[in-house]
Amino acid sequence: MTQPGTTAPMSKEMQDCVEACMACHGVCEETMSSCLQKGGEAQMQIMRALIDCSEMTRMCADMMMRRSPLAAEMCAMCAGACDMCAEACMSMPDDSQMMRCADSCRRCAEMCRAMAGATM
Repeated sequence: MTQPGTTAPMSKEMQDCVEACMACHGVCEETMSSCLQKGGEAQMQIMRALIDCSEMTRMCADMMMRRSPLAAEMCAMCAGACDMCAEACMSMPDDSQMMRCADSCRRCAEMCRAMAGATM
């Protein structure tokens, strides 16, 4: 039984989503570093998607962990940012870091969509 003023433990699904968000955030940060080292106009366009995704996944995880009433809406937005980032990364299929990032983004988007439809 939960005491008044305390929060029930996170569901397994929410924990998994937080972990997916944080993993995606980390991979996006690594991929940004890789892009900066390579330079080029194509890399700079991908950077926008990476930055959006990195920030959105971190914020989404934070909101879920603190049980924000806006977490479901943030999960829906996060899924969109992850989808855009995965698509941007897929524009460079010969780059293994980009493919790793796209995979992480797709996994996070899927989990965030499920959380957006769930009652938090």
